[in-house]
Amino acid sequence: MATIRQVTVATHGASEAIAAIRAIVADGRRFLITSHARPDGDAIGSQLALALALQRLGKTVRIVNRDPVPEPFRPFAGAGLVEVAPSVEDDFDALFVMECGDLTRPGVSGLERYRAINIDHHLGNTGFGEVTWFDESAAACAELVADLLDGLGVAWTREIATQLYVGILTDTGSFRHSHISARTFEICRRIAEAGVDAAAVARQVYDSGTTGRLRLMGAVLDHMRLEAGGRLAVLWLDDGMLASAGATYDDTEGLINLPLTAATIRASLMFKRTDATGEVRVSLRSKGDVDVRAVAQRYGGGGHRNAAGFTAPPGVDAVQERIVREVASLVAP
Repeated sequence: MATIRQVTVATHGASEAIAAIRAIVADGRRFLITSHARPDGDAIGSQLALALALQRLGKTVRIVNRDPVPEPFRPFAGAGLVEVAPSVEDDFDALFVMECGDLTRPGVSGLERYRAINIDHHLGNTGFGEVTWFDESAAACAELVADLLDGLGVAWTREIATQLYVGILTDTGSFRHSHISARTFEICRRIAEAGVDAAAVARQVYDSGTTGRLRLMGAVLDHMRLEAGGRLAVLWLDDGMLASAGATYDDTEGLINLPLTAATIRASLMFKRTDATGEVRVSLRSKGDVDVRAVAQRYGGGGHRNAAGFTAPPGVDAVQERIVREVASLVAP
């Protein structure tokens, strides 16, 4: 069986990685798929597109995540395949790990016992697993899945193509982030040919919120602080604000992007505290050539140039202002 330790690609293709994965899939019957904790649209779309494809090949597939599918993605075909569990123990021929830098990112115990296929497009990937397919040029992990489906000889059904589109739509920030290429739009052309109603998908993803989310938007923006001469917006969010607004954690998705609609704001920084654990999720967004990923990497996180983040342990208050200064330095005049 073909095996490789790492394949790093920067162009469309990755034939070596796809060949290795194709051999593993051909020889196996049972596959496990996971992705990072607090999954976003690309994590969910990539997992489900791959799972639906493997099922079409007659394979048995389980998707196990630490956290549930966010509400906006639940109406799409296949969402019910995602199981939420802290650990997994069954026998599988291989494990697909989607867009995780290492095996701790999913937050699911027991993964280390499986033969891992590591598919990612974020800098900082540790190269774990028997097969590592890393392509930093991809606009979304879903782009790599699209290539893999072709390599496996699986036709893009409307259900599969919808999940690919969810991944690309969300991870490009509705086609506003960097790394978008002709490859991205060629995949989207094929998605449309498969019968996907792109406008309907976008409405479900972005226009199916709650009134609690609207109130939360107001609360977050009301507490916004501007730094670096108005070029950086700093936001805060905690469980108390969620409760007051009648909102849920799902309603926080995308709030960090709101300040970037102002022409003068070049970067946005959000601190989201979970009272139960004391953890603080630090999210960063930016425009153009402002590279917020560098800040996230210094604190053990990662992402893309215009969208990155990291999880800080309890006690982040001591370094919060330092983080603000580091991001402010990126947009200083």
